Amino acid sequence: MIENLSIAFQLFATFDNVAFLFFGVLVGCIVGAIPGMTATMGVALTLPFTFYLPPVTGILLLIGVYKGGIYGGSIPAILIKTPGTPAAACTVLDGFPLAQKGQANKALHMALYSSCFADFISNIALIFFTGFIASFALKFGPPEFFALILFSLTIIAGVAGDNLARGLIAACFGLLLATVGLDLIYGTERMIFGETELMGGVKFIPVLIGLFALPEIIDHFTRKLETHKQFAGLGHEGVTMAEWKRCFKSVVRGSFIGVIMGAIPGIGGAPSAFLSYSEAKRTSPNADNFGKGELEGIAAAEAGNNGVCGATMIPLLALGVPGDVITAVILGAFMIHGLQPGPILFEQNITIVYAIFMGIMLSSMYLLLVGKVGIRFFARISDVPNSFLYPIVLVLCVFGCYAVGNTMFDLMVMFLMGLIGYFMLKFNIPAAPFLIAFILGPLLEDSFRQSLQLSRGSFDIFLRNPICWVFLSLAILSVVMIIRRNIKLKKDRGLAAMILE
Repeated sequence: MIENLSIAFQLFATFDNVAFLFFGVLVGCIVGAIPGMTATMGVALTLPFTFYLPPVTGILLLIGVYKGGIYGGSIPAILIKTPGTPAAACTVLDGFPLAQKGQANKALHMALYSSCFADFISNIALIFFTGFIASFALKFGPPEFFALILFSLTIIAGVAGDNLARGLIAACFGLLLATVGLDLIYGTERMIFGETELMGGVKFIPVLIGLFALPEIIDHFTRKLETHKQFAGLGHEGVTMAEWKRCFKSVVRGSFIGVIMGAIPGIGGAPSAFLSYSEAKRTSPNADNFGKGELEGIAAAEAGNNGVCGATMIPLLALGVPGDVITAVILGAFMIHGLQPGPILFEQNITIVYAIFMGIMLSSMYLLLVGKVGIRFFARISDVPNSFLYPIVLVLCVFGCYAVGNTMFDLMVMFLMGLIGYFMLKFNIPAAPFLIAFILGPLLEDSFRQSLQLSRGSFDIFLRNPICWVFLSLAILSVVMIIRRNIKLKKDRGLAAMILE
């Protein structure tokens, strides 16, 4: 063991490894901070540059871009309500309102500290609990996935705002849009209307950009006679120790939520962020302030999405199964260098695994350093007038959307979703429930139908083991608490109306 660690340290402790890892984090932050770009896109564009690098150097470069990109997505989410990555969509809910109050600096620093802490916890989990968490995730079959996703869908009510009915309408629309494409079991066409581009379903990136970025741009240019509300300024106030202590519980909870959900292949950072946010809102004494500029909301969202980063490497390294799209790209880098992730990797190339672990731990410190220094530069986007900023954002959105599939059809989807998002904005229909349902819808349907096929139509399969029982019980408990909360809100509003009369 000691000998392997010594060899691994010699393998890692080179100037190229340290420098390329730092460069990767820096590039990732920049890519994530550009509206329309994503961490996935950044890692994919960086992959060709790793072909002629040593295995450890190339893989650490990609990991640096991955971690920097996930954090970087919070910067435009807070400043201009345009999440740089899908995982940062939840950060918009409280980050942008706080920025409009002139406290963008506080919001950005809370996002940074929460991200770095969650990333560190995720890295620790990757190193020390890979075997245990991977074996737990290996036990998940279709029924367990269905129970987990059903529980995850209950968070829709937590981000639906004051009007639960409108949130459910948005969620139903998201579930409906998620069914577009070919039926994965029978291969039948569903709502493609003869358009071959829709056979693979509606792509996520055009929907994300159209739903969150374009409505603000359209809203700005449709109010010609009004003075568009300018960004209130970065502000000089940072996060105080008292504020950090108040949010620390949500940061820790979000970190562990991210670790657990990241270790399960296919879940990703966005559902983890929304679940962490929902749990923070449910338990916080400042629950009424969530969605209006609450620091704890930013802390929970960023802890949730960054807690996934290290954990998604658990199934990749232990089982050879990528935890999300980004780790699928990183899997390609392993294979390019003749390495096959899984049990064989630990048997034949344990020193390379240890060297990667060392680099992953260093990446957390790099993330804090780059983020701390870079905030003052990234935040300069707030000084750009809206008349210049929004056209630039629009161009970047078009570029980012087109770069995903190189088709004009993706741009059409983006602009259509922009119009839908604009009407949702005008009629006060929240976009977050739509996004959650759209992400989880295919996973819910596939796991449900696969379960019934395995059981030949019997619903008893959904109660086959303690894992299913736990998640279904949590889902029921969540629904009960939601109903109680809405009844209490109605009573409070009725009491307030009586007092006013």
